[in-house]
This record gives sequence, C-alpha cells and structure tokens, in this order.
Amino acid sequence: MLHPRHGQGTVLLTERDTTVVRFAHGIEQVLTNELTSVASVSEAVTTGQIAPSIEVALRIQGDVISSVNEAWGVFTRSRISLLPHQLWVCHRALRTWPIRLLVADDVGMGKTIEAGLLLWPLLANRKVQRVLILSPAKLVSQWQMRLKRMFDIRAATYHSDLDTDRTDFWGIHQIVVASLPTLRADRNGRHERLLDAPGWDMVLVDEAHHLYADEETGKTLGFELVERLNMAGKIASCVLFTGTPHRGKSFGFWSLMSLLDAEQFGPRKNEAGMLQALPRFLIRNAKQKATDMKGQLLFKPVVQHPETFTYSSAEESFYDLMSEFILAGKAYATSLSRTEGGQVMLVLIALQKLASSSIAAVVAALRTRVKRLSAEAAKSRTELDSLEVDDGDEVDQALRRWLRDEKQARLRLMEDEGRYLADLIAAAGQVTAETRIGRIVEVIKDRFPTEPVLLFTEYKRTQSLVVSALMAEFGQGSVGFMNGDDRLEDVRLPDGRVTQMAGRREDVCDAFNAGRIRFLVSTEAGGEGIDLQERCSALIHVDLPWNPMRLHQRVGRLNRYGQQRPVQVVSLRNPDTVEAMIWQKLEQKLSSIMRAIGSAMDEPEDLMQLVLGMSGDSLFDQLFSEAVNVPREKLDAWFDGRTGTLGGESAIKTVRDLVGHAASFDLSDLKDVPPVDLPDLMPFFQNALTLNRRRPKIEGHSVSFRTPDDWLTSHAIRKSYDNLMFDRSAPNSADLMGVGHPVLEKALHQSARLQGAVCVVDGMDAPLMVLEVSSRVTDLATPSRRAIVGVTGTTEAFNVLRDWEVLRLLNRCNLKLDPPVGAVEADVLKQWREAAAAAADELLETLDLQFGSRVVKESALLWPASKQAGDAT
Repeated sequence: MLHPRHGQGTVLLTERDTTVVRFAHGIEQVLTNELTSVASVSEAVTTGQIAPSIEVALRIQGDVISSVNEAWGVFTRSRISLLPHQLWVCHRALRTWPIRLLVADDVGMGKTIEAGLLLWPLLANRKVQRVLILSPAKLVSQWQMRLKRMFDIRAATYHSDLDTDRTDFWGIHQIVVASLPTLRADRNGRHERLLDAPGWDMVLVDEAHHLYADEETGKTLGFELVERLNMAGKIASCVLFTGTPHRGKSFGFWSLMSLLDAEQFGPRKNEAGMLQALPRFLIRNAKQKATDMKGQLLFKPVVQHPETFTYSSAEESFYDLMSEFILAGKAYATSLSRTEGGQVMLVLIALQKLASSSIAAVVAALRTRVKRLSAEAAKSRTELDSLEVDDGDEVDQALRRWLRDEKQARLRLMEDEGRYLADLIAAAGQVTAETRIGRIVEVIKDRFPTEPVLLFTEYKRTQSLVVSALMAEFGQGSVGFMNGDDRLEDVRLPDGRVTQMAGRREDVCDAFNAGRIRFLVSTEAGGEGIDLQERCSALIHVDLPWNPMRLHQRVGRLNRYGQQRPVQVVSLRNPDTVEAMIWQKLEQKLSSIMRAIGSAMDEPEDLMQLVLGMSGDSLFDQLFSEAVNVPREKLDAWFDGRTGTLGGESAIKTVRDLVGHAASFDLSDLKDVPPVDLPDLMPFFQNALTLNRRRPKIEGHSVSFRTPDDWLTSHAIRKSYDNLMFDRSAPNSADLMGVGHPVLEKALHQSARLQGAVCVVDGMDAPLMVLEVSSRVTDLATPSRRAIVGVTGTTEAFNVLRDWEVLRLLNRCNLKLDPPVGAVEADVLKQWREAAAAAADELLETLDLQFGSRVVKESALLWPASKQAGDAT
C-alpha cells in the first residue's frame, strides 16, 4: 500500500475505516481511503508489470540512502571528511533507543563531529527535536559555531538575561547550547523554569567529569542538575563526553554512570554486575587505533625534545631569596590555626608556581601583595590608635590591652613580610633578562627556523615576556596571543614602547591557522577548545604546570585529527632546581606505570590520560610544594613514599577494568563501515531531476539545475541552484549537499512514493532482488529501523549485497524514463525470483542486522537488459 505522507508499507490490520500499516519508520494507523494499492514484486512478476527502470531504481536508491544514513550518519552535511571510528560511534549509538552512552575517547578524536553525526540523522527523521548541550563556559560558542559550520545544525546559546518568567526561553528554543557552570546555579527560578519546560529528546554533556559525586563532600551542582532532570523524566536520551571518566574513586565513576541508568549503575551496587553491563554504555577509542578509510593510522607518536637552561647569577640570587621566604612562610603557617595556616600555605604554593614560570610573574604577585599589606598595615595603625587602655574598668582595660598586643604583633609580622618582599623585588630588579626566555628564542632558531610554533605558559606575565622577546627577534607582526581575558599588558614592542595588546581568541586562532602570524603564545585558559593543527606541529612548554595532565592537554591542541606530521614538543627545565628533579622522577614513575599497565593489557595503548585523570591536582601540588623542604640526599626516598599510591595495583586494576569493559573501534570493524560519501548521492539526485524532466549541468562534484515545480513547496527551496556541491572539501561558502538539504529531502520524499516493483536495467550483469528487512518489535528499546539488502546471482549461486553495495551497483546503471521495448519472459522472472527468495534467509544470516523477530519484504526486482530474452541462469 502507498500512503501520501508515509510512503509504501505493508498492511497489518484493518479496523472500521482505518488501517494499521508497517511503514519504513514504524507502524501507523491511517485512514483506509488514504491508501493506494501497489503491486508487490510477486504480483508484478505474475502479471508482467514492467515499470520504467528510473522509477524502480530511483525508489531503491532513495531507500538505501535513508537506510545507510539512519544507521551510520555517513551522508550528513559535515564539511570535514568522516573517519571510521566516528561513523562507528554513530552507528553504535543509533542501534538502541533511548541512547544512553558515555564516550571517553582520547582528546583530539573529534567529539563534536561524533555529536553532530549522532544528532543529524535523528533530527532529519524527527526522532529528536529538542536538544540540550551542556559544556564548559568557554566552549559554548565553539559548540554552536561547529554544529552550524560542520552540520548546518542551528543552536541557540543560553543567556541568563533571556531566561525570565515572561520570555519562556526553554519553550521557544528547540536546540540549546548552555554553559554548565552557569546553568547549574539555581538563580531567579532558573531550575523551576527548566523543569517546567518540555523534556529533552537528547542531552549532550561535554567534559562530563565535572558531573561528580564524592562519598565525603557530596555531589557537584552540575551532577545534581542532571540528576533532577533525569528524575523528572525530562531526559529521553543522554550522551556524556569526557576523556577522564574515572577520577580515581569508584564512588564517583559509578555515580556518573548512574546518570545514564540509575537501575543498572550506582556507587553502592555490585561492581561485578556493573562491569558486565558497562560495554553497553561505555565507548572509548584510542588514538593508536584511529585510522582513515584505507586503514592507515592517523596519529603519529609525539616526539619529545627536552631542553635545559641555567640561571644567571642575578636570577640565582633571587631564587635563593625566594626559597628562604617560602621556607620561613611555611614555618610560620605551622604556628597558626588549621584554617589560617591553610590559607597561608595556599598563598605560598601560588607564589611557588609563579616562580617556576618566570621572575616577572612572581614579582607582579609580590607587588600586589605589598599593596595589600600596606593597606592592611595602615588600617591596623588606625585601629591601634583608637585602642586607648586608660579608659573603662579593669576588665575592659585588660581586653583592650590584649587586642592592642595582638594587633601590634600582627603589624610587626606585616612589616617584616613587607621588608622581605621589598628585598625580593629589589633582587628581581637586578635581573636584566630572564635566561628561560632567551633560551626559547634560541630553541626556535635552532629547531624550528621557519616553522609556525605554538607556545604555552600558565601566566600572563610570562606570556608578555615571551611575546615581547619574539617580537624583538622576529618582528612585531609575527606574534599573537590567547588568554582568558583577550588582552595582554606590559608588552614591549621592538621600538621599546610598552603597550597593551587586545584580540579575540577566535580571530587570533584564525590568523595563526591561516599563516598570517607565525607564533602563537597561549595560556591554558586561552587555548581551551581551540584547534591549531592546520599548519602547526611544533609546541614549546615555556613553563611546566605541576599537573602532568595539563601538558597532555596542551599537546592535544596539535596532536588531533587533521595533523599531518609528528608533533614536536620542547620542554624547558633548569636541571639544578628541585622542581626539575621532581619532574624527572615523576616521568620515570609514569613510564613505569605505563609499562605495568601495558603488560596487563591485551593490546597496550597510551593510557596516560586515564591514569592522570585519576590522580587529581592535590598529589602533584604536594609533590612540588613540599619538595623544597626535603634535603636532596633524602629526595628519592621521600618521593617514593609520597607517590606510593600513584599507579599502584588498584589504579592498574581500575584502568584495566575500564578499558577492558569499554566498546571500541578497531581495524576489524573497518570492513563494516560503509565506504560511501557525498559523491555517491549524485547519481540518485541526477536521476531524480531526470524523472522531473530537468537536465542538470554537471561539473565534477557540482550540479546546477532549475528546481522542479513540484519541489517548490517551501521558502527554503530556491527556484534554481548553481554549483550545488557533493564534496566535503568544497569551500565553506559553497552550498553543500547531503541528507537534510531541502532539495535532497524533496527528492527522497518523491522517490519513496514511486510505485514500480519490477524493471529492466541497462548496466547490470546479473538480476537483483532488493529486500527490506525490519523488526516486528516496536518497543522503545528497539528503534524502528530497516536495512536494505540485495540478493544477486544465478539460480545456481547467489550473493548478498549490503545496502551501500546496492547503491554503488545502481549508481553505475543507465536508467530510462520509458519501459523496455522487448518483452521479458514471465516464467524466467518467476523462476529466478523464487530461487532468490529461497536463498535469502540463509544469506541474511551472514549479515549482522540485529533484528529480533525479523520481517523480510521483497521491495524490487531489477532484471539486466542483457538477459531480457534469456533465462534465469
């Protein structure tokens, strides 16, 4: 039966004036008088109804395009080439509904592409209409921009001033990207409005490890928000993205998994049972296994270049004085209460981190501290003057005397600290040039004489020094910067003037990728979520953050999909410092951990990101901040004691369990990924235009044409198109074709309503029976899905073709608008059809279709013109 909106289907039941019909998208109950009878393949063979080949083949081409795209997302309008592991993630997700997944791919594997690939087929078939994407604040605009640029998915960004009782923000916008740090705070009734709004068909969470629950400190606000949405039934499908799903505590990991399925997972449930269920919910793809469509590995090993430098005598004097100050401050902190002592220690640790970057960075903090101390000292002197001991009774005088003594003691401490800080600032004034910065310029000239270079530092003061030095050596127009403020102070220009620079990080990133600037100096905050691999493969760590995970994330800005060369990484250290010694021991420890994990894995891979993600900042802060107190002869034993739990047996077991119970793509899966792309849509679209009596102009992968009148039903469809592109490498300004483009949707809609079942085709060597395979099961856990399968060959030997192979076969055929002139012997057709149908069941068992209670429908029979008067063999 044929329905004007739903296309062809099979009647299941007639009740009064309605009929229940199984269509490609699922079961519908429609008015009987809306249905038109269509001859089945069997009826057409028996009665000799031979249709024009373009009507039959065009319908099958359209069915296959929809089938392949619904399963793999391969025909989405992404402007970058799709990779096997990305298509595999999409295929893996689309096999179930609702979708509940944690995707823990390595950094740089293309999570935004995976999200877009997953969303587009669901949006195209209207399975999903409302989408909420939660991300870190700095990545909101990036998510919005990439979804639009890569997939033409238009999303609104959440702004709190637009969300009021009067605006109905959540009801108006169907696809929203929101900052999780903003949304998690329940201000001005925000959560009540969100919970009152219609539910979300899909929620995506980027950097999902921020949804954390701790056994002692409780749940983060972000965790509580998603949990509330779940409990209120506002989330149908949910996909979490994070490269570090396990933060070292099983309680936190299983709590995170409970957001996907609270019945299956939870911090107090049986871990063995949860591990068994984990592969259905956890996906992890590693860089070492990522390939292109030809099976070639995408990522090359990172090449490390350790470089050293030594302090000048003036720098040495400053750092010696700085160490004395730190030690004295720590001794003082131990004499205070736990709260006050902890606050002092945090300040000292911050100063140590600054000092490990540059003298300029720490001096800026010291000057700020001096100003604060001066203000506090002046306030204390004023308060002292007001505390006259002579007035009042004896008790009051005693209290005033005690307060005065306390304030005098505090004032002396501030004055002592002020003198110490003044000495430090004076010592810094003797440093005319920082050797670290000079060494960076030397390294660039020696190792990267003509290449673009990305440089990372933790602090803006150091950033200013590096930018100034690069300008002096290579020219003012050669350098750009990125940080969280989009401005940089105290930059010295080559002519000696000191100025402030400003620039949006997106603009600077574009300039660097386009080659308009050679150097880009970034902080971690500035580089978050930015892709810089288009031209650059050289990275310099100006300083070394205490947490090795930060180094891993820095390298990830270059070592990501699209990088054509091995990434070269330079790290600078002064080997005479305690910090450098700790780094050396830490690297040895991490290498040992990787070897231990590798020996416990069936396929060793780089699991550094997972291991570091389990460690947290506190361990590394303790290592670097406390090492300065340890005599060097005792440093080895002290380090071993402090890092005893890092990478221990429990950590190795956790990583092994996590990786061993995660689903992942490997080379053996490559055979299942359909090797088709946008150019494979061109023959179908050309045939659709021909059916509508249009003669398109074809130039390479572009098509120009006048739009058929029957397609002009929407303002989104133009009357004519010039150079509509079927090529992902087309310029961004080009109109890119793909599933979801309004004119392709019109062609697919029209093709699904064509009625021919049997035809004769030019360009085929053997007959082809096309089968539509689906499942009778229609509950929520089994999404309505179909597969198109071909059976071809002779009555003596049949072969099965997957959907994309059917498409490739039909794309080579020469289709006609008119039926064939000669007759086809009905007995020959019938004999071949019966033999093919008999062989179909066995052939279908060779395909991994995963349909419970399978339904097989004969969709079409295409007979080769060369056998028009011949036999079935």
